[in-house]
Amino acid sequence: MEILIAEDNATSRIILQSMLEKWGYQVTAVSNGDEAWSVIKEETSPSIAVLDWMMPGIDGVEICSRLKAIDRKIPVYIILLTGRDSKKDISTGLESGASDYMTKPFDNNELKARLRVAERMIALQDKLNSKIDQLRDAIEHVTTLQGILPICMHCHKIRTDDQAWERLESYIELHSDARFSHGLCPECMNKHYSKDLPDNGS
Repeated sequence: MEILIAEDNATSRIILQSMLEKWGYQVTAVSNGDEAWSVIKEETSPSIAVLDWMMPGIDGVEICSRLKAIDRKIPVYIILLTGRDSKKDISTGLESGASDYMTKPFDNNELKARLRVAERMIALQDKLNSKIDQLRDAIEHVTTLQGILPICMHCHKIRTDDQAWERLESYIELHSDARFSHGLCPECMNKHYSKDLPDNGS
């Protein structure tokens, strides 16, 4: 799992990167909001981002707001880190589009647990998207004829919506995945070709 971290304090950034790599994550580390945005806005960006709220360039809340406006199948899971701990600040951070919020100084074990939650959420979203894609593919391959079809009692042509008359097999082929091959039933064989059949009694 890839993680982006954005922290302007060099010491904090190095410690956080080392800790995440020890936990098995692949880390991309940047020192300001502009660098963070250039990475996170791409479709191939890491699935998780740990962003400092206050940093040079674009701040973490603004990055969350911008990212929320981008339509993605699996949104980036953002954990916002900040020294602000008032209820208003927490609400502002979450409403901006952050997935989670941690105040500094944070507990390492708590961060690890929250990252595991992020992984589970991303896995569930990926599974859901896969099911949606499968359902969409199935719907695209299913065409069902419904309702009452006006059919001529003699020639068996079907009257279409534009009042034209089409051969039964042409109509069904057009409105379903069925395809026709031609054969000859015994009754029609006797009716139309009996004179051409050999007389087994002779």
